[in-house]
Amino acid sequence: MRYFIELSYHGAPYHGWQRQPNASTVQQTLEEGLSTLLRSTIPVTGAGRTDTGVHARQMFAHFDCDTSFDPEEIERKLNSLLPAGIAIHAIRKVHEDAHARFDATSRTYKYLVIPRKDPFTQGLAYYHRYPLSTEMMNHAAEVLLGRQDFRCFSRSNTDVKTFFCAIEKATWNREDNGLLVFTITADRFLRNMVRAVVGTLLEVGRGKITPENVKKIIESKNRGNAGASVPAHGLYLTKITYPFI
Repeated sequence: MRYFIELSYHGAPYHGWQRQPNASTVQQTLEEGLSTLLRSTIPVTGAGRTDTGVHARQMFAHFDCDTSFDPEEIERKLNSLLPAGIAIHAIRKVHEDAHARFDATSRTYKYLVIPRKDPFTQGLAYYHRYPLSTEMMNHAAEVLLGRQDFRCFSRSNTDVKTFFCAIEKATWNREDNGLLVFTITADRFLRNMVRAVVGTLLEVGRGKITPENVKKIIESKNRGNAGASVPAHGLYLTKITYPFI
């Protein structure tokens, strides 16, 4: 029987989602918790990979278990067993061929930028002290929309079959407290893509490059032409959509 598990996590204590040797990861922590409660080795498959320090307000993973159990009971016990930085929201039984990664139709990330130093957002938002033009950054963000080759925003030596992604939303909003929130939704993302996009758009906001330059950067397919990646701690995976959830 296959189950989907919905969770969220604070990324600071972990070396990303994916299990790796000699490092604490969310996947490993979750697998160990499930295996302990279900008394069997339970591997989980995530909807994607988040890098070291990146947070997730909504993440999905699937796992298989032949032993019958009460999902709500395991959810409660798992929340008691796991560290404070990981929260389980639901465990659902799904059809046998449901896949957390391949069945996702879209993913949404948010990146938080604060204009003034604030100790209460330490590790949760990126402090950027330079004045920024939200209007110019939104103008540049429009260039990202549609299905394009985003090789220029991808980490080097990434093992992927294609660099094409279809971005359906990319916008900046300034909240009343001055917090800048960048929201981006696409069918898929490349490694380090969102952080590289944000870094490039911040250069537009500072007036260092123009929105037209962003189009040229994309066309160049050269990572060296895009802006520097912003820190991981301001990035949140916030929504994953499926046709059956």
